[in-house]
Order: sequence, then structure tokens, then C-alpha cells
Amino acid sequence: MKEVLAKAESKMGKTIARLESDYAAIRAGRANPAVLDKVMVDYYGAPTPVNQLAAVSVAEARVLTIQPWDGSVCRAIERAIQTSDIGINPQSDGKTIRLIFPPLTEEKRKDIVKDVSHMAEEAKIALRSIRRDAMEKLKAMKKDGELTEDDLKQAEKKTQELTDKYVKQADKRSAAKQKEVLTL
Repeated sequence: MKEVLAKAESKMGKTIARLESDYAAIRAGRANPAVLDKVMVDYYGAPTPVNQLAAVSVAEARVLTIQPWDGSVCRAIERAIQTSDIGINPQSDGKTIRLIFPPLTEEKRKDIVKDVSHMAEEAKIALRSIRRDAMEKLKAMKKDGELTEDDLKQAEKKTQELTDKYVKQADKRSAAKQKEVLTL
């Protein structure tokens, strides 16, 4: 019973962590190094994340600077950013790449808020699926005689409490991200 609950909690924690990383990659009008997390650069034939090839820092509120450790990779990083779905054109002087984030329009902000809500809903669906799987395992254990009726009820209650806790976390993170996006 404890293993089932521990496994469910672990999966729920990973679901929230995934939601966090998805939110970090959303461009909210401010410069955020996490938008480059999914950008892969072809470095000597191997796809490599930008943050492993360069120092990425926030120079100003709307400007990201990327300083490659190896100057020869500067063009490759530029190309990777241009072909990614970030939607920002890199500006380079050959040694440093700058990404200037334009201010978001009201319409774009509302679209991003819809995406944030959708991501949160998908996370909650995943959490409920994890709950369902845990409940099925517990019922199977009861059927096999590993659990008593009281143990089953107690385990189901704990599983529901876990689910509620993580759904609340997803809602809280969604509300925070929506507020960040809508703040001018």
C-alpha cells in the first residue's frame, strides 16, 4: 500500500515539475534564460543545449545576452535560435548574441494566458490519471487479499488527498504564471 502511494506521489511531483518547466519556457515579455532550454545547437554533429555552449544572462529586463565559450559556435547558436519557435531574431557582433524581447500586445498576452490554462488543465488530467492507476492497484491488492476493506478505504482517502494537494499546486502555479503574463 505504501509503495503504491509513494509511487503515485513521485509521479505527481514529476507532473508538477514538468508543468513548471513548460511555464518557464513561455515568453512573458521579460527576458528569461529558460526560453532557450529547448533550443538545440548542432555542435560537432551532436544536438547540444545553448546553456552548455555559452553563458546566458539577463542584461536588462527585455534583453538576454549569450556569450559562447567557443567563438566558432556563435553562428550555429544564431541559426538554432532563428529556426526555433521563440520568435525573436538574434543580434550578434560575432562574440556576443543579444535577444531583445519585444513588449507583448494585449491580444498576445490573452493567447498566452489561454495556453497557460490549457497546460494546467493537461497537468490536472495527468494527476487524475495517476490517481486512477493508484486506485486500481489498491483495489487489485484488496482483491488478492493483501489489503483489508478498512486499509483500502484509508489508502483511497490518502490517494485522493494527494491528488487534491497536487491539483491545488497546479492551480497555484497557473494563477501565478497568468498574473506574470498579464502584468505589464
